[in-house]
Amino acid sequence: MKKILCATDGSSHGDTAVRFAARLSKFENTPLTICTVNVLAGGLRGPQIYQHTDGEISKLLNDAAAVAKDAGVKAASVVELDAREIAPAVVSYAAKEGFDHIVTGTGDPRGVRRLVLGSVAASIAGSAECAVTVAR
Repeated sequence: MKKILCATDGSSHGDTAVRFAARLSKFENTPLTICTVNVLAGGLRGPQIYQHTDGEISKLLNDAAAVAKDAGVKAASVVELDAREIAPAVVSYAAKEGFDHIVTGTGDPRGVRRLVLGSVAASIAGSAECAVTVAR
């Protein structure tokens, strides 16, 4: 394993993924990058609006890096991805940057749409060309 990418949204499920990725990074002595996707909405006939402000994204990533540090990672890099959809952004970034493992979290899915995984985690696992761990 050469590089681990951990996708988080700042939720408790995202923190679970960060803790798992940090332990894996420490065990494998592998660099860890934590990412979050700032979802872009609007456009066409209205203004483009991001889901989070720069300050919110900064806090989310700093908090995630602190969780990784508490789990034993000396230094995790962080990156914000701006996109309309989360899963394709994470998978594309992982492929482009040469990550060979993605860690993501999943919550308690509502409804029968996803019986095992949340839709974002399922999409990442189903479309990534590298190993994917879904931390619960």
